[in-house]
Amino acid sequence: MIARPRPLIATLALLTTLGTTTLAGCGEAPADEPPPLSDEALAAIGESPGAPRRALAREIDDLFTRDGLGETRAVVLMHGGEVVAERYAPGYDASTRFVSWSMAKTVTAVLIGLLVSDGRLRLDQPAPVPQWQRPGDPRSAITLRHLLQMRSGLDHTEAGPDPRTSSEVQMLFLDGRDDMAGWAEEQPLEAEPGERFEYSSNTTVILADIAARALTDSSDPEARRKAVSDYLQARLFAPLGMGSVVPEFDRAGTLIGGSLIHATARDWARFGDFLRNKGSYRGEQILPRAWVEAMVTPSPRSPQYGLQTWLNRETGEEQHPLFPSRAPETLFALIGHMGQYVLVSPEQRLTLVRLGHSDAPQREAMLDQAADVIELYPAAGG
Repeated sequence: MIARPRPLIATLALLTTLGTTTLAGCGEAPADEPPPLSDEALAAIGESPGAPRRALAREIDDLFTRDGLGETRAVVLMHGGEVVAERYAPGYDASTRFVSWSMAKTVTAVLIGLLVSDGRLRLDQPAPVPQWQRPGDPRSAITLRHLLQMRSGLDHTEAGPDPRTSSEVQMLFLDGRDDMAGWAEEQPLEAEPGERFEYSSNTTVILADIAARALTDSSDPEARRKAVSDYLQARLFAPLGMGSVVPEFDRAGTLIGGSLIHATARDWARFGDFLRNKGSYRGEQILPRAWVEAMVTPSPRSPQYGLQTWLNRETGEEQHPLFPSRAPETLFALIGHMGQYVLVSPEQRLTLVRLGHSDAPQREAMLDQAADVIELYPAAGG
């Protein structure tokens, strides 16, 4: 059979294709190569970050620029007690105070720990809530440990399809807004104390009320506010150099300890790193080591939760608030609404703060990206 000559157009097309392939093989960049790092991305990284500098710049840059992660407003990374990376979105900077949302819960756990170490509260005795101590009240079986581990048994539904049925919404904005702890403490039991885990901002406000009662006998709102503010300042914020912190209180003078504490990204990082050091800061033991160890010990009803603190422990369930497959199980976290995170990995000597605004699907992708940052650091022991 005689081969037919190729049409001219087909021959030209083939030569064009071969030429393109040859040029690509001679050093042309692949189409999917990432763009060059910006000056801003590189400037965010210190000279000795403890990980490959350009790789770290790339992963942190992705937290700010990748589609589908929501809006990252601040990132602070500490390694070995030093800030090694810091970056802010336009409109935010090192002086911006960011709202904690539920990251405040871990601060409240530290407040309770200080009071326990002072001998003013006892972990495994009935929680000192006056209305629960009336004869025959089954809530008298609730201990401080039950409250800290979110297993009080109280009828507190954090969220649901209808916001009007949320105990958190009722407490913060509706019936309970003037006396949040009073409203939360009035709720009946729906389970035996200690029987099951149920995450609840209402529970943390009860803890804040207990703290105020331990510090003052006064029911005057201003006296309660001052007693808690002064104690936190003297025993926690001032020793840590957390000068930016602004806690919020309700009209009854109760710290809104489940959701409303404001601080800079650096101060959130400083707080996380203080916990990484088991309650020590610059050689001073501010909080007993044993209390921090209790905070990161899994609850008997939820392996992913300690004392007002999230843990990177396997649960056997598909959904997880962190990433057990990608970081040590000793990693723990403060987690706040819409994507506020302080991620602490003692084995990697690492504290990563990410603050911003991400919905549920975006948070899953954003956490994967945060894990990419953390994976650049080898485990170095606690």
